[in-house]
Amino acid sequence: MQNIVLFGPPGAGKGTQSAFLVDHFGFVHLSTGDIFRSNIKGDTELGRLAKTYMEKGQLVPDEVTIRMLEDSANAHQGAIGFIFDGFPRTTAQAEALDQFLEGKGQSILGMLALEVPEEELRTRLAKRAETSGRADDADPKVIQKRIDVYNEETAPVAKHYQSQGKYKGVQGVGSMEEIFGRLSAAIEGLS
Repeated sequence: MQNIVLFGPPGAGKGTQSAFLVDHFGFVHLSTGDIFRSNIKGDTELGRLAKTYMEKGQLVPDEVTIRMLEDSANAHQGAIGFIFDGFPRTTAQAEALDQFLEGKGQSILGMLALEVPEEELRTRLAKRAETSGRADDADPKVIQKRIDVYNEETAPVAKHYQSQGKYKGVQGVGSMEEIFGRLSAAIEGLS
């Protein structure tokens, strides 16, 4: 089974590129953002809790995130592989993901990190707020907070996969097709 972590800051294009990779490779896309939004829309207890953190641009606590993600992964027993998008966001989550997959006789094949300059991220997130109605992308202060939280709390997760020899940086600027080509080549290089 090929399990890939698609990594990068908010606005790097993880969701967009995941859709292309799912179509091309047949992976199951597990996005913590989508899982959170689904729980928020469904007004679940976990959704209400996650919303309080997301509205402030903060990370949802590990135990809540891990529980929701494991439930989603377990719902796809026949998957050929997963693209984990927006997870793991902390070293504790990376370790929990490793343990979860090991329990299934699997592992992460690689972490592909989309590298995008901060000014480009701010521009992309502001545009996304206009086109998708994502309220968490509309406020420049929340956008900056999300980028800052990523840099301080999430970016260090890359070291976890670097120490395992599973990290690969991928240029995240260019056309969607160019970025998809770079990611596809990186995945084929991991196999």
